Amino acid sequence: MNQISSHLNSKDLQLAYRIYFTLGALFICALVVSNLIFQKFFSWDFFGIYTFEISVGILPYPITFLITDIVSEIYGRKKANQMVTAGIFASLFSLLIVYVAKVVPATSWSPVSDSLFTTVFGATALAVFASMMAYLLAQYVDIHIYHFWKRVTKGKHLWLRNNFSTFLSQFIDTASVLLLLCAFGLIEWNLFGGLLLGGFLFKILVAAFDTPFLYLGVWLFKKRFNLEEGEEIKLPV
Repeated sequence: MNQISSHLNSKDLQLAYRIYFTLGALFICALVVSNLIFQKFFSWDFFGIYTFEISVGILPYPITFLITDIVSEIYGRKKANQMVTAGIFASLFSLLIVYVAKVVPATSWSPVSDSLFTTVFGATALAVFASMMAYLLAQYVDIHIYHFWKRVTKGKHLWLRNNFSTFLSQFIDTASVLLLLCAFGLIEWNLFGGLLLGGFLFKILVAAFDTPFLYLGVWLFKKRFNLEEGEEIKLPV
């Protein structure tokens, strides 16, 4: 069972709120940007072992899972789910802005023409839809599994719940996005297998790499707010 903090004074609660909103801002920024830049792909030779061919949209995406794991650990499942829901609305709002910008005709002297804008952002609507569907499923799965392992381990073995939850949710996210993008004709089906393997392996590496940062973040929270093992900060709604 998770303990709920009750010893925080008003000053500490205000600080906890500010940190939560800052993490939420970083989370939403990473999510929205990943949807806007996804059409650029790059290759990365991983020490001659494997050559990744992945979208640059993947680069900020693992940050969202690190943030939700920190929020899950410190603020609890409810606040993590609230952050995920806020990200959905932010993605929809960004989609609306891009759509309006696309409809408005460019001037003759505009550095970015209508055709260039459409080339870069033309598939954004379908991309955001595909990304949101996959993201919604993957993030809620990540949070659910994270708290399942937190209950099973009684708040111990942070590395286990961080990686076990992220590995499965990242596979679901990668596979779902690629399935939808291929179904919409934005990516050829013959690229599906390679992109799935490359995207998933890349996210696995990032998930393993971010574990020390999760430990550091949780340690700083526990030290600053004097939290016990498995104790969470309960923020008033």
